[in-house]
Amino acid sequence: MRKTIRIILSYSIILISISAGLNAQSTNEIFSMIRSAGDTSDYPKSDLVKIFDSTKVDVMPSGMNIVNGHYLTKILTSKGAKNLRTIKYNYDTLSAYIEFKKAVIYKNTGEIITIDPENTFDYPAPARSIFWGSRQKMISFGKLEVGDAIEIKFYRKGFTYALLDNDDDKFIPPMQGHFYDIVPFWSSIPILEKYYEVKIPKDKSLQYKVYYGELKFSKKETSNKYVYIWSKKNIEPFEKEKNMVSNYDVASKVVLSTAKNWQAKSIWFYNVNEDYGSFEVTPKIKEKTLEIIKDAKDDLEKISLLTHWVAENIRYLGLSMGEGEGFTLHKGSMTFRDRCGVCKDKAGMLITMLRAAGFESYAAMTMAGAKIDTIPADYFNHSVTIVKYNGKYKLLDPTWVPGVRELWSSAEQQQQYLIGAPEGIDLRTTPIAPPEEQYYRVNGNSKLNSDGTLTGNFVIDAEKQSDARFRRIFRGRHKNNWRSFFEEMMYHISPNVEITNISYQDPYDISKPMKINIDYRIPNYAFIADDEIHFTPVVATYPFWNRTINYHLFMDLSSDKKKYEFRYSCSRLVNFKEKIILLDSYQPKVIPEYDSIDSTGALFNANYSIQNDTLFFEMNLEFKKRVYEPKDWKSFRGSIKSCKEMANDKIVLKKIGEIK
Repeated sequence: MRKTIRIILSYSIILISISAGLNAQSTNEIFSMIRSAGDTSDYPKSDLVKIFDSTKVDVMPSGMNIVNGHYLTKILTSKGAKNLRTIKYNYDTLSAYIEFKKAVIYKNTGEIITIDPENTFDYPAPARSIFWGSRQKMISFGKLEVGDAIEIKFYRKGFTYALLDNDDDKFIPPMQGHFYDIVPFWSSIPILEKYYEVKIPKDKSLQYKVYYGELKFSKKETSNKYVYIWSKKNIEPFEKEKNMVSNYDVASKVVLSTAKNWQAKSIWFYNVNEDYGSFEVTPKIKEKTLEIIKDAKDDLEKISLLTHWVAENIRYLGLSMGEGEGFTLHKGSMTFRDRCGVCKDKAGMLITMLRAAGFESYAAMTMAGAKIDTIPADYFNHSVTIVKYNGKYKLLDPTWVPGVRELWSSAEQQQQYLIGAPEGIDLRTTPIAPPEEQYYRVNGNSKLNSDGTLTGNFVIDAEKQSDARFRRIFRGRHKNNWRSFFEEMMYHISPNVEITNISYQDPYDISKPMKINIDYRIPNYAFIADDEIHFTPVVATYPFWNRTINYHLFMDLSSDKKKYEFRYSCSRLVNFKEKIILLDSYQPKVIPEYDSIDSTGALFNANYSIQNDTLFFEMNLEFKKRVYEPKDWKSFRGSIKSCKEMANDKIVLKKIGEIK
């Protein structure tokens, strides 16, 4: 399923274009448009400006669609000239045909250079992990200059998902007779006018909705089709924010679909896989399933054992396997034999084994990285498994849980999904996981010596997604480098740090939460003046200043406001504690104090306390969800800034007598 998002995006971004009336302009009129389009003084932040962008879609009764695209782009800078010297279109031979109809360079000198469309290059698209035969068509314009413009016309037929390669029928969409599209009306460069037109047979009912903006809309009819038109002028470049959600979740777009509702899509998705026999249980699969679960104490343990077996034993690798691409999940027997596949194959393998174990199980589709809207268009890029447990549907994801002590990754919370079930189920959203389930705790003990040396130890405990981040550190490195990694991570505390002992839970054994125990010694850690000692407790410094473990410390906090929704890895609880034994000839002079934060985005509190010669430190940081609204940014940002301040704040001890 992962391939599908690439096809959707290339289809929507490349094939959306503009206005009907600009297709038959004279040469003089085109040069006039180019001259009047402006230059860098009009668009100081842009390298290109699209003068017009036109797409016309003609939908056939089968659902197959014919697309004619036409656009004209002007070069504003030398960087723009470099970026525009080649044009590439991604496509899938199982679902689409594409060709250039016209390619012209309008030079700033008035010269016109026509590129022969026959010189188009067609070659395998670059691929990694998924080798499904996707291709690219490329046309080269050679050296371009500031003020030049290029005009492209192209033709495409097909659909945006691959299902079965059945000769002339291969361009008919999987859900035959239906059409959908997701049309972005945003761009990274200025667009003077954008136009999108779709012709639909009158016997098809089209649902559509404009999200996040206003567009000009009109509708007309011909003898046998309705024509729907959306357009917009003077589209400014869309300015992204750091850590924001997908552009598709916040920028102007039109979503169209002829499907009745999500329930109808659910039933169709169920039938297409059952009819294909995707989950047929063979004797070998049955035998292996019973072997895996033979010692399980209950149903939940059976589900867990099967999920993690598939996660660890079916390698993520997508090969072109003919029948069964797109919405149809490959047969479990094939995946079991080959021991490889993409997300849908891993999901299908788990469904097959769960059914072999006597469970009711189905496939589901979701969209990792973006939301799914109410209009039932087909924007999915990931497949997962559903199992009936205690009378309710339970989500499982064998793709995202290798080395993770979860059956469903909490990094997928607040994400829509559609179950392929016989009764037809509406679109659902995954729940927010309680932050305390993804805990990350550090508990330390240390002692300050009179020469400024600090000795101590701390224990790290982590669960679920926090647990997975520490395991990733181990599993992504050779065993000989494990110790050196932790030494490097502690250098920010002091270049003198010495790890005297380290022990940890086996990172390949997920039966227990991750635990790491580190003993250390730091000579000359505290700064000693005539009568004062300055230092920061080790745990308060964030022992590991690392993106994988503590990504929030590396987030851009420069802006005090957010315009769009933003996201973090998942909900999470961070709890740090340390007990520091002080010198009995000193007493605290300066102990930092912190304001507590507790709002819709995050929680932060930290404090120091003294009992006799012992200093106690505790910090709590809580990220409450994965996807946040702009109003959450204040508490989210404030909590992280407080953590960073805490990591640099010093305890000051004042000498009160002779050192014993």
